[in-house]
Amino acid sequence: MASFGNRYRLSCSLSGHDLDVRGLVCGLYPPGTFVSVSRDRTARLWAPDSPNRGFTEIHLMSGHSNFVSCVCIIPASDIYPRGLVATGGNDHNICVFTLDRSSPLYVLKGHKNTVCSLSSGKFGTLLSGSWDTTAKVWLNDKCMMTLQGHTAAVWAVKILPEQGLMLTGSADKTIKLWKAGRCERTFSGHEDCVRGLAILNETEFLSCANDASIRKWHINGECLEVFYGHTNYIYSISVFPNCEDFVSTAEDRSLRIWKQGECAQTIRLPAQSIWCCCVLDNGDIVVGASDGIIRVFTASLDRTASIAELQAFDSELSQATIDPKTGDLGDIDAEQLPGKEHLSEPGTREGQTRLIKEGGQIEAYQWSVGEGRWLKIGDVVGSSGGSQQPSGKVFFEGKEFDYVFSIDVNESGPSYKLPYNACDDPWLTAYNFLQKNDLNPMFLDQVAKFIIDNTKGQTLGLANSTFSDPFTGAGRYVPDSTAGLGAPSGGVDPFTGNAAYRSATFKTVNIYFPKKEAVTFDHANPVQILGKLKELNITAAAEHRLTESDLIILEKMLLLSCASSAEKPTPQQLQILWKAINWPEDIVFPALDILRLSIKNPSVNESFCSEKEGEQFSIHLLKFLNPKGKPANQLLALRTLCNCFINQAGQRLLMSQRESIVSQAIELKSGSSKNIHIALATLTLNYSVFLYKTYNIEGKAQCLSGISTLMEVVNDLEATFRLLVALGTLISDDLNAVELARSLGVDSQIKRYASVSEPAKVSECCRLVLKLL
Repeated sequence: MASFGNRYRLSCSLSGHDLDVRGLVCGLYPPGTFVSVSRDRTARLWAPDSPNRGFTEIHLMSGHSNFVSCVCIIPASDIYPRGLVATGGNDHNICVFTLDRSSPLYVLKGHKNTVCSLSSGKFGTLLSGSWDTTAKVWLNDKCMMTLQGHTAAVWAVKILPEQGLMLTGSADKTIKLWKAGRCERTFSGHEDCVRGLAILNETEFLSCANDASIRKWHINGECLEVFYGHTNYIYSISVFPNCEDFVSTAEDRSLRIWKQGECAQTIRLPAQSIWCCCVLDNGDIVVGASDGIIRVFTASLDRTASIAELQAFDSELSQATIDPKTGDLGDIDAEQLPGKEHLSEPGTREGQTRLIKEGGQIEAYQWSVGEGRWLKIGDVVGSSGGSQQPSGKVFFEGKEFDYVFSIDVNESGPSYKLPYNACDDPWLTAYNFLQKNDLNPMFLDQVAKFIIDNTKGQTLGLANSTFSDPFTGAGRYVPDSTAGLGAPSGGVDPFTGNAAYRSATFKTVNIYFPKKEAVTFDHANPVQILGKLKELNITAAAEHRLTESDLIILEKMLLLSCASSAEKPTPQQLQILWKAINWPEDIVFPALDILRLSIKNPSVNESFCSEKEGEQFSIHLLKFLNPKGKPANQLLALRTLCNCFINQAGQRLLMSQRESIVSQAIELKSGSSKNIHIALATLTLNYSVFLYKTYNIEGKAQCLSGISTLMEVVNDLEATFRLLVALGTLISDDLNAVELARSLGVDSQIKRYASVSEPAKVSECCRLVLKLL
């Protein structure tokens, strides 16, 4: 490999953002600045702080109602000589800011889903890419054209410096070249979603993708070169000023610096997802990551961090945990790993990774060519083995135990080590084991009983394990608690440690997702509903008032609906129901409650949701979803939409109207009651049920975006649970949906629910979802 000087080292770490930093761009004014955007819904302008060799936040911009995912600078103009800052967000909008106020100068609306990429050109031109599969060209505050052709989210856009050409990269694995709104050429070669683009010159550009490769292209369609180095999804790529060297960031926790076509340096960070990077005019590199920290790296000795700061960074990195599932370390066979003496041998290339076993723990090291030494980059989690000691004890993670059991979750899943001493409480040990390894709490009885049976411990008596359906409360089947145990019930000698390694296999029972049927709102008090209907009927204007016979007909429909009768209503009954739900807004809610129950009847469902009447019916319901409307009407309209899913006509209607229904329903999120949040979560769940095992990536993207949005505001655990089931259903058996969810940062949003104790279904479902993510 070529020899490269000027090694990059940490210059400074900047705290300010509360959540993942998702986008970075060099600023125009003041010189040397950059702008960052985050899932915390803000954009921040950072300026060099010369006396302190760092950066200071000098301007905060906020205007998005959900997280911000991308940013670019609109060049200076006569009107705005310091340029403008444009940000795209999960709220489907683009906010454009000046540098002298925190609120947007104007907001660009038009995309139907998350705006995830932005690029600016001459004369104020702005190009945006979105999860709605389109790119849009804007001039000032107007959309000039929409670029349609991709079949999945447009995750990267760039305007070429000359010739009026534009590039778009997509989750459909292709890149498209556009001129005057028409697709001139499609570039194929990447084997997974294209995540980033960077311009080299007027005719060449770079792309990076989830296939862990970087490609260099000519605009004539030829792939000139492919660069390999990263071991996981590559999220961003940025070119050094006035040359073709570049930097890239990825899911493998690394920033990689490429010079003369080779990876010249690999810098690991103590965060899993390295979302974004940009190269400043002075050659320093700014990096944003999932831990919310912005880090600046420099090749200048004058701007390098102090020895204490460098040591603190190395210490933080060495204490990080590495998940083997990221693929960065390859397959790990703990028993075959060498000890620390293996590090006496120098590495052969920059960024080479070496694993050693030290004190029962696997440690990962990376070779630094510039420093000529192995740098510890973290401990590999879930990889420790155990070894039998002469004392009869079992040595595990630096401690001695009477036993170390091997627990398998599913026959094909990984093994987990469970250390145990004869004096320990088996129930507490089992509980701590499940918590530590994020395993399903429903295994508590099985793990504790296994420990007791195999240690001759005192039988404390199994807890009463009663399970119920998470939505209805009805009982469900649970396998025999001893089924699948991989060891006989006879114990082993706790003093000699004879046969101290025992194993058990527990089969995970995922009762939560994928959900196969719609969830409905069935509970009703017909006496109260009818009483309120009659009371309001008296006060209604003459043109709305129902006759006595009308009220009797509605009463019969309500009672039949509560009894789940399939009796076919007459046209007169349907006409009276339609009249009632067209009452004025301030008195219509009891009629909507009758509709909510009646729509479950197959004939009522077919009549209101048919191809002929369905559009009018959906438009009527959407009127009640006005954020300024009455909460009772909002709630009952949402519940009615949920109940429409119970029959085929309703399913067809709601799926055909999905885009407008979901987008309008989500607008009710702010300041809503617990019941409205539950209804919103249920509506999202029902859409997930019918999107499961489809290739409707746009539909799944909209629902995933909705789930992410609701997770930001929902506090009720029942609503949270239904959102988790919806998420699990959407991403089950669909790797593209998994990646979409990851790119939204949903995994970090839901992690806090993994430790919820009551209701247990929330933490159980959350952990199952996190395993898929």
